[in-house]
Amino acid sequence: MIARRGSTDRMLRMALPKGSLYADSVALLERAGLDVTGLADPGRQLTLRAGDIEYIIGKPTDIPVYVAYGAVDIAIAGKDTLLESALDVVEMVDLGFGACRFVVAEPEDAPRSVAEIYRHLGVIRVATKYPRITEAHYASRGLQVEIVKLSGNIELAPLIGLADQVVDITATGRTLAENRLRIVEEVLSSTARFVANPASLKTDSDRVTGIAEALASAAAREGGRL
Repeated sequence: MIARRGSTDRMLRMALPKGSLYADSVALLERAGLDVTGLADPGRQLTLRAGDIEYIIGKPTDIPVYVAYGAVDIAIAGKDTLLESALDVVEMVDLGFGACRFVVAEPEDAPRSVAEIYRHLGVIRVATKYPRITEAHYASRGLQVEIVKLSGNIELAPLIGLADQVVDITATGRTLAENRLRIVEEVLSSTARFVANPASLKTDSDRVTGIAEALASAAAREGGRL
């Protein structure tokens, strides 16, 4: 475990994910009344202090690790990364932005159906970046799968004969369609969440819950304008 900071440290540490959730995260923080000075254009900075918060900007898949091990007190993270990490964090608010979904997709013009492959072999091969979520989904259906974990373009796997199906995350399904893959099943949906380290929630409850309430209120106001 990473050692927690002493109680004399008055700054909360908050992790924000790089990439697609970043701009909306900063915008929501600002609407909630938090000081976001410098966050709009942090350049190469990975840490930045504004008001009484020290912001940590990290890779989305690393955010649950920072929270669970006490390197940060609070964070914004995608539900997808939280589920895949399966780490001990407290999910406090569904922030409502960054909506996407996990889907199962397969080639439009496969010579044999996946059902036929399964009947013949008793197993299907599935490529994904999210093995834990994928395994749980197929297990819930009672299907035996061989999971191939990839970190690049998942939609390529069926095209080169590496997998029979893919489990991928998508907002519109456009990339899958452009690669001649059809969505055959929805696994689950994902949005951005506000989460806290369990110990931080206990020892600094007023500030952590205060931020959670401010974010929930700001997210609700934004949702009402959609």
